[in-house]
Formats: sequence, structure tokens, C-alpha cells
Amino acid sequence: MASPITTATFPAPPRTYAETGLSEEFLVDLALKILYVQGPRLGEQLAEVIKLPFPFVDDQLLQMQQRRLVEVRATQGASRAGYTFDLTSEGRARAREALGMSQYVGAAPVPLAQYREWVARQTIQQVHVTRPEVEKAFDWLVLNQETLDEVGPAINSGRSLFLFGEAGNGKTAIAETIARMLGGAMYVPYAVEVDGQIMVLYDQLYHRPVAETRGSDGLWREDIGHDQRWVLVARPVVLTGGELMLDQLDLQWDPDTKVYQAPFQVKANGGVLIIDDFGRQRVPPRDLLNRWIVPLEKRVDFLTLHTGAKFPVPFDVLLVIATNIDPKQLVEEAFLRRIHYKIRVESPTLEQYETIFQRYCSERGVAYDSSAVRQLYKNFYHAHSIAPRGCHPRDVIDHLLDIAKYLETPPSLSQDLVERAGRSYFLDFPTAV
Repeated sequence: MASPITTATFPAPPRTYAETGLSEEFLVDLALKILYVQGPRLGEQLAEVIKLPFPFVDDQLLQMQQRRLVEVRATQGASRAGYTFDLTSEGRARAREALGMSQYVGAAPVPLAQYREWVARQTIQQVHVTRPEVEKAFDWLVLNQETLDEVGPAINSGRSLFLFGEAGNGKTAIAETIARMLGGAMYVPYAVEVDGQIMVLYDQLYHRPVAETRGSDGLWREDIGHDQRWVLVARPVVLTGGELMLDQLDLQWDPDTKVYQAPFQVKANGGVLIIDDFGRQRVPPRDLLNRWIVPLEKRVDFLTLHTGAKFPVPFDVLLVIATNIDPKQLVEEAFLRRIHYKIRVESPTLEQYETIFQRYCSERGVAYDSSAVRQLYKNFYHAHSIAPRGCHPRDVIDHLLDIAKYLETPPSLSQDLVERAGRSYFLDFPTAV
């Protein structure tokens, strides 16, 4: 599994302005904008928003007082952390000017160079899984050993995986299980500074904070010593599907706030990026895949600021592409060579189908009867050349439960209920038994 974060790998709190990677004027402007937007704040409250040690913030406050940009409105206790600071008229004018350049108000960003360094330290290529771990993680799915033995090495590669096969056989479930089993935790910054621009990276939709971290003794303890501009999160999982557009793979510039949002693949760094239902996007699949030829080979992506300037960011993701379209119809062989692992997810055998059906019966509280499977195969699959899929048992049983509720009869795998469920689910209708 992924190596746990240890005390040696915590981003240490900065001790000097140089270690923040930011200029003093940048931090002054950030503090002024916070006071302008949020109103008067205690010194300790301001430090909490900026996510830097209070001595740094207090140095700024002293400078801003000397420059008559802020003033003390009230005091609580002997420490300046308890002083209430507010803007002067000159401070308000400076804050409005700063907001005109960027309306970002939040944690102090980390420089791009520091972000790249920490992605490399926490790379997904540290992940290692074994056959027993893969078998345990996938024991809720019914898959053959050959498929599991292909998935494991793909995870260990930390690179790319193409899942293909007919719809309904569990490709998305496999991709999501891979993401869940990675384990481990990593640090991501709230925001990144690039040539004076702000790229917001932390996203609550994809980044799940981890309140505790494991020490070298294997025990879990609260981590309060790291640079608070970084958040300790579980390895991220970013899932996108048919809604994906090509422009979403570049920086998202907001002309009103003058702040960038990081694209999907950057938010997924250190984790898994799943492109589900590939080939159903409105943009041609070749265009999407060509966009990633260089990142897949070099593990570096290039993003473009609205000024036209380009800069490199890590492409440190396990890219999982799932599709029910024949890969040869989507892309040429040259690109498929760049996808390191290609795994076909087969339709279930009769034995696997029975196992899936029995599991769902147990989950839904329906007594299992093997005759129901034989009935479905005879009256639907065989009679109308319908191919069985891994999702069919779940869906048929759910239909059966809905019908039983409507008829006010106890749910069971009776011949009548199974027949009704099959008729309401499959497109071809057999003759009634």
C-alpha cells in the first residue's frame, strides 16, 4: 500500500519570508484584502485565515501600522494576537487596488516550485499492492483471478489503465475500487502561486481531509506541526464522464475574480483520475487522448495562463479510462501503446451470474432460489439472444421488489414475480409461461 506520511515528510512551517516563497508585499496585500472583505479581525483570526504562523502575520501588521494602513480598534489580553485590527482609509484604498488585481482571499499560496517538490515526494508511484490486498479489496465484486492479476500490476505502475468491455459488467466499479484501495495520505496546498497569479487547488469535492497522521511508531496522532498552507488529505479520486470537455483540462480563468481554478488532472495529482464512459464526450476521443500524449510519457503537463505564458505542472496520476466501445474504434494503435495496461472486463459466466444473483438476494433480504436464474436464462437470455451482464441480477431483483410492493405481496423468487421483473427490465418480451 502507499507509504504513510511520516514526520520527516511534513511540509515544515516557514521560518523566514524567503521560505514562504512569497514577497512581503504580496502578504501585505493578502492581509489587507481579508480585512476589507471580512471586516475587523483579531490578530489570531487573521493568522488562521492566512495559514501562516502569527509572528509572520504580526510582522506584517506592524509594518501596516507604521504605514498607516491598519489600526488597532480594541485589545484583549497582553498578546497582540488578541488585538482587533481594522483598515484605515488609506488601507481601504490599497485593499481596493489589490482586489482589482485579484479577488483571492484565503490561505497564502505556496510557490509552484514547492508544489512540484511535494508532489514528487508523495508520488503515486510509491503505491505498492500485493495479490492478497487486491483480492481483499475486490472481494465484493465477482471477477476472475486473471482480471485481478492484471489489475494489481496496473496499480503498481502508477501510470495508466484502459478498462473496456460491454456496458454493465463493472468497469466503473473496478475503477472506483482501485481508487479506494490506494490508501495513504498526502498534503495538497490550498492554492499555488504562479508568476503572481493564483491557482486554487484544494477542492472539497475531491480532497477529503485527514485529521490525523501515522507516526514512525505506527500510531495515529494529531498532526499540528506542518505548514498550515497545506491540507493533509486522503489520496484524491477525481471522476468525470460524458460531460468532460477539452477546455476543462486547462486552467479555468474567472475574469471577474481574476483567479484560476486548477483543472481535473491537477486536482487528481497523487491519486486517481477516472475518465468514465469514454467515447461519449462531445469532444472527439482522439482530441482528448492527444491532449495527454506528453503528460503520459513525461509525467509533466503544461498549462497556459490567460496572458499566454505556459508553465509545467506534475502529471502524477493513475489514469483509468473506462469505455464500452471497442478501443480500436476510438483511437489508433500508436496511442494505445502509450496506455500501459489494457484490461477487457468480460461478461459473467453462468457460475459468476449465479454468485452475483445470490449476493444481491442476500443484500435485499430475498431468499435465493437457483431456479430463478434458470428461468431468466431460458425465457430471456437464450430465447431472445440477450447477453447476460454483471448488473442484471441487481436490476432484476430491484424490479422484483418494486413489483412485490405494488402487488402488496411478500418479495420472493416466485415464477410469477421473476417473470414480471424480466418483462419490465429486458427489451424483448418472451411468451408468458
